[in-house]
Amino acid sequence: MLTSWTNWVGNQTCTPAEFAAPASEDETAALVAAAAERGLRVRVAGAGHSFTPVVATDGLLLDLRKLGGVRAIDAERRRVVVGPATTIGEFGEPLWAARLALPNQGDIVAQQIAGAISTATHGSGLRLGSFSSSVRRLRLVTASGDVLEIGEHDPDRLHAAQVAVGMLGVITEVELEVAPAYRLRERIEHWTWDEAWQPFDALAETHRHYSFFWMPSDDSAALYGLSSPGESLADRCHVKIYDEVAESTPGSVEPRRRVGPAHVIYPMVYEPNFHELEYFVPFSRGREALAAMRELMLASLPASVFPMEVRTVGSEEAFLSHSYERDTVVISVSGTPGTDYDPYLRDVDRLLGEYDARVHWGKLHFLTRAQLLDRYPRANDFIELRRALDPSGTFLNEHLAPLFA
Repeated sequence: MLTSWTNWVGNQTCTPAEFAAPASEDETAALVAAAAERGLRVRVAGAGHSFTPVVATDGLLLDLRKLGGVRAIDAERRRVVVGPATTIGEFGEPLWAARLALPNQGDIVAQQIAGAISTATHGSGLRLGSFSSSVRRLRLVTASGDVLEIGEHDPDRLHAAQVAVGMLGVITEVELEVAPAYRLRERIEHWTWDEAWQPFDALAETHRHYSFFWMPSDDSAALYGLSSPGESLADRCHVKIYDEVAESTPGSVEPRRRVGPAHVIYPMVYEPNFHELEYFVPFSRGREALAAMRELMLASLPASVFPMEVRTVGSEEAFLSHSYERDTVVISVSGTPGTDYDPYLRDVDRLLGEYDARVHWGKLHFLTRAQLLDRYPRANDFIELRRALDPSGTFLNEHLAPLFA
């Protein structure tokens, strides 16, 4: 029997009073109601892909893996209904068979969809939102054990629930709007900093997906498997460009020049040997923030040895989204397990705070309550709804309560 829980990279652990793995919505509701009646807090484990303590609880920890799978596909309306534990990787083939696809996705596909939308996990592209932005309906087990269905008829509640970090209830079903099936052409190259940074705005606006990893030192590239034999990548960029191609375009498996279905092209394989911070700044100030980050990282070696990943996300409407009502540049850096990386990441936090940075709820961050209310225009509206649905704070924990109680 499980006595503790640990996330995928081993930097978060907890010892819940109880574990449960419900096999239905009704069983989930009964477990939540019983826990709330006894004063136990409730959190959901998901796939454990968050670096922050969003899962941690000393109360009831739920494992929803029995509630996975694609439940329905409506090709005409471009909708898919899934269980909360469905992984991103499990969408690809069923949607492709129906000539559909996720509008976008990141390079890790092991996350469960409920966790991905709850933390506003995303891919890259200035015209593309996070997973949360495609949610059109969901079902929640609230702290009372009741089931609440929230859909497009109630846009304010939907926009609150799209990114809720598990604080409104336990998600038991999700309906997403998806896209017509599409194929991508990959282009991966190594550029100088100036080649990647100077035309950043134009490249992000021109391509479906323009992103890069910038390496501050010769040791950086190997940490993400980006090295090329005999090539120094210090102060250079590993650039990734994806664009849609016609059905008639021949497929390719040539490294760095692949052509194929989107769900085949996106994923990458990472070893979980890093602890990541990810902040979002307005696109209008992105180049300025990136230049400042480069200078900070060059001055912070060796603590800053991990590459800086740079992406974009389009504007969306979820109240707690990093991209609420603004296009954003995503800046990700990591700390090395076993080192004291906290001072470096706090320097990053202070620097990007000058650019009105918002955070990824599943990545390391130092957001305060005052910053939350200042940087998220609808934070108070979310907090009011959270209090109405969960007045006793059943779905909070020690990490979330200082921000949202």
